[in-house]
Amino acid sequence: MEFSSRARQRHTRLAGDRRDPYPHSLQFYQEPPTESISLAEFESFAVDRLRLLKVVENLGVSHVRSSDSYKTKLEAEFRRLKFPYRISEDLKNELANELSTSTPGFTMTKVKEQMFYKVGLSDAVDLFRARRVFIKDGFAFVPLKDIDALVLNNYRQKLSKALAVEETHKSPPHPKISLLTARSLPSIQSDERLQPLLNHLSHSYVGPDYSAQKNTGKISLEHIDALSVKSFPLCMRQLHRALRDNHHLRHGGRMQYGLFLKGIGLTLEQALEFWKKEFIRGKVDADKFDKGYAYSIRHSYGKEGKRTDYTPYSCMKIIMSNPPSQGDYHGCPFRHSEPELLKQKLQSYKIPPSGIAQILDLVKGMHYQLACQKYFELTHDLDDIGFSLNHPNQYFAESQKLLTGGRELKKEPSHLGNSQQKSNSSQESMTSTSTPSSSNTTADAELEGLEAYFTED
Repeated sequence: MEFSSRARQRHTRLAGDRRDPYPHSLQFYQEPPTESISLAEFESFAVDRLRLLKVVENLGVSHVRSSDSYKTKLEAEFRRLKFPYRISEDLKNELANELSTSTPGFTMTKVKEQMFYKVGLSDAVDLFRARRVFIKDGFAFVPLKDIDALVLNNYRQKLSKALAVEETHKSPPHPKISLLTARSLPSIQSDERLQPLLNHLSHSYVGPDYSAQKNTGKISLEHIDALSVKSFPLCMRQLHRALRDNHHLRHGGRMQYGLFLKGIGLTLEQALEFWKKEFIRGKVDADKFDKGYAYSIRHSYGKEGKRTDYTPYSCMKIIMSNPPSQGDYHGCPFRHSEPELLKQKLQSYKIPPSGIAQILDLVKGMHYQLACQKYFELTHDLDDIGFSLNHPNQYFAESQKLLTGGRELKKEPSHLGNSQQKSNSSQESMTSTSTPSSSNTTADAELEGLEAYFTED
């Protein structure tokens, strides 16, 4: 995840004389901003915030299974926080006996090694109730390892206040919308400038761009059937099976599946060959395919019309837009299939009854992407997926990492001389065995980007 320096420049310019109410890059925003900004800036800031939240989500998920790694990173981050209430070494030495006695697990040696913070008792209520801190004169002396409890308590208090609805406000639009929000909604809902932006943001995907096609030419058409079973998400496996059975897909299915195949590495030439071979096995002759369907395939690769290089659909786009009708096979099976039909499909794919029950429970709760994550775990024999799944091409990439041990796919041989092919194959082999990949490596890189973005100048 990359955060641009341009975004940071906007932050500095717009903040200007707002440094007093907003002294830090990350805010609870108790006091709403009052700057005048353009609609373009509004949308840009909103997308930046979505990216930030996505990074935070990924970092949390990637370290949830590795408690030592998580605690190490958490402690490193807290050490960077400039809390104004850190006690001096002299005061800590003076209170060393009391701190050791009142703080569970702290020997005198550990007290000397750990930083302590003096905060109001009301800010450390949870720690006080659990008898985990030393109390003196209405203040709690909190060790660094427990400082996250202060942040969580502070956040909880502010969130509760923000979600509170006054009794005099009889009919808020939603029971958990604050009074201030409820009062603002009518003007927001009637603002024709904001509604398109907000609707777009609700469907926005801010993950990797899978139109880049870094695996271009590394997928063989002969392997697609096997890959569809091992590494395709259920939505794409369903489309592939329907194409093989019916030798045709309607427009919605061709777009969803075609862009997915493009994203996993099919070249334009491979795509034309793949679709033509399948369609002419049905009711479409070669001439009709060349005059009609071939154009739309070239168009999706940016070779026709406005030359737009179309991006593979994200999970949110598939779930929220263009629902399938009778005779269609596109969409999200977890969102658009009847539960009984979904159950039968999962049974046919040898998913165990307990796993099917878990998936159907998630579907019932409208947690469609979590249902897909559970499907990934069950088909890859994992207890915990270890990452947040939000794109079909991400599903494929993560599956291939697991199945190949992190090796890159080898590129399909080109029609060049044999000696050159051998040289290329050797290079590919060396590359593939020397570039292991993991979700934690990605998370570390994202954390570095996050730190750089929010480091004050």
